[in-house]
Parts: sequence; structure tokens; C-alpha cells
Amino acid sequence: MEVGLLVFIVILPLLSTIAISIRFNVESGFTKCITDDIRIKSLTVGEYSVVNPNEGQPLPGHHRIYVGVFSENEKRFHDARDVESGQFGFVVTEDGKHLACFATINHEPPVNTSVDFTWRSGVAAEAWTKVVKKGSVDAMELELKKMEDTIKWIHEEMLYLRERFVNKNENENIPMRQRGKLRG
Repeated sequence: MEVGLLVFIVILPLLSTIAISIRFNVESGFTKCITDDIRIKSLTVGEYSVVNPNEGQPLPGHHRIYVGVFSENEKRFHDARDVESGQFGFVVTEDGKHLACFATINHEPPVNTSVDFTWRSGVAAEAWTKVVKKGSVDAMELELKKMEDTIKWIHEEMLYLRERFVNKNENENIPMRQRGKLRG
């Protein structure tokens, strides 16, 4: 029981993930931003698409959006203009808040544009193979090998402690057995 709990506690922070999947409206001429706090060196991927208000019909021309993804220091990671859908992916280079902003052109009369948006970071970033570069994979492989070595060391240490605990209990029980024989 203790072994499983310890492994869970050690691995839990390594598997920290963020996954956001929402549908929201952007009014003509306005911008809507979604903020996420992402750790450095985490992979993050996003996918967005305008929802067609008239199923089976072509998407109206004014239902196009601008999408920008930025760090809180205003470093731009993604920039797409006049699009119906798209995706982005990158490895985060600085800790902190990252913004995905969606804007529509000004239209009279005002129109709401619905957008489906999925944003994943960490382990939840399933599409990582589409966006990761070879250098990132090599670095990730090295980190995984380091983690594997650490996990093996923790496992060996736990086995040693368990054996020590068992031996200690056996040694403590020997005098009790001997006392029982003397009395009997």
C-alpha cells in the first residue's frame, strides 16, 4: 500500500495536465481571450473552429475570426487572420499565463460568432507528434531516461526499506518466542 502511494505521489506532479474544451460566442468587433497558466517546457496544442449557424449551408463570409496566442510578456506564438478553423502547437518557453485571443470583424447588425476551442497542455496534448521538432523529442527522450533512472532508484530504495522493516520485525519477535519457551 505504501509503495503504491509513494509512486503515486512522486509521479502525480509529472503528469500534471491541463485540458480546456469550450464553446463560446464572440460578438462582432469584439475580442474574447482565454487565459491558461502553463509551466515552462510543457507542450501545448490548440484547435479551434467557427461553428456554422446554418448546418448544411456554407459558412457565412462574416463568420471568420482572428486568433492570436501570446505569453503574458506578449511573445506571439500563433497568429491567424480571417480563418474559419486552425490549430497551433508549441513548447512553452516561459512560465506563466498564456492567452488565446479570438476576434471578429465589425459587422452591422452585430452578429455573434460561435467558436469551438480545445486547448491541451502537458500529457493531455495528444497531437504532440504533429508539432514537436526532432530536437525537442531528443531532449524529451533524455528527460524520460532520467525519470526512469530516478524511478528505478526509488523502487530499489523502497525494496531495501521493506526488507529492513521485515528483518527488524523478525528480530523483535525472536526474544518473545524465546521467553515463551522458557515459561512453557
